[in-house]
Amino acid sequence: MTLAGKVALVTGASRGIGRATAIALAEAGASVVINYHSHADEAESAVAAARAAGGQAVALAADVADRQAVEGLVEQTIARFGRLDIAVTNAVYSDRDLFFQADLDGFARTIQVTMWGAFYTLRAASRQMIAAGGGGSIVVVSSPHAFIPVPRSMAYNMSKAAIDQMARTAAIELVEHRIRVNIVHPGWIDTPGERKFATEEQIQRGGENLPWNRLGRPEEIARGVVFLCDPASDYITGSALKIDGGATLPWWASRGSAVPE
Repeated sequence: MTLAGKVALVTGASRGIGRATAIALAEAGASVVINYHSHADEAESAVAAARAAGGQAVALAADVADRQAVEGLVEQTIARFGRLDIAVTNAVYSDRDLFFQADLDGFARTIQVTMWGAFYTLRAASRQMIAAGGGGSIVVVSSPHAFIPVPRSMAYNMSKAAIDQMARTAAIELVEHRIRVNIVHPGWIDTPGERKFATEEQIQRGGENLPWNRLGRPEEIARGVVFLCDPASDYITGSALKIDGGATLPWWASRGSAVPE
């Protein structure tokens, strides 16, 4: 139980990667706050799964796009468990359309949740960890969208690029406080959120076309997060862990395609 006695906060943890991460942290011995904005029933299901895995867990609602709500979320974490050792910024929102015809309310909401939500969580968690004086670990769940200009995803691409630089800057600014900040880049992962953009058939076919011939699983990302949060990973900060089944490699070259000059 590498995280026994630790307290973790995971945003956007009712489904997908966040849910799997909360459960994995509980399995490793942490007490976990499962943040959600919608999907309250699924958040409670995640709490039950985390408790079954052996950890303490509670679900707390908050819109991470609201700075005061995030600060209140950290305060509630301290009130419930007495400390905060780990924070995972995972909550996202994404609309997809060509930028020149996108609905700007959805465009703005994508940035507010995906970028500002990550920043508010990073800031509030860091301030608590600094005040406590015991160090900590923060993991920013980013995406290959941070460096691949995926079409119809400008707001999301912008947000993920921003939080990568945010995390690296925070890592150097927090060194003196022994707070580690790292990034995870998941590939195409089989989550409920993917159903917003693709049918089951498209998801299956898309997975078969990936280098590893399948989509990733949320649990595979969660294991990477636990690894980064493990006190044994004390020398890792300011790093990015890519867990994408080779999707960002030049995989087309291994399938007989001509290599571009």
